[in-house]
Amino acid sequence: MQVAYRADNLFDAHLVKHALEDAGIPAFVFGESLLGGGGELPLFGVLRVCVPDLSLPLAQDLIAGLALGGPAPISDGDEDPGFLPA
Repeated sequence: MQVAYRADNLFDAHLVKHALEDAGIPAFVFGESLLGGGGELPLFGVLRVCVPDLSLPLAQDLIAGLALGGPAPISDGDEDPGFLPA
């Protein structure tokens, strides 16, 4: 098993896992059970998405095409942004 992606949060880890599985690449999230071990302190670097050795190059190409960790998209003309000012 090789680490294909180091996630900052559980959502990104599972998004990558499901994207890889949709492409036919078996993927596993390691470190998920360690998240509660730090109590109130956040733990970084424990979530890893791993794939079989032979699938690593294809997985890295697929992950590079995902929009993870970037800024949220901003809409210029949306009349109903989904929130109200306080």
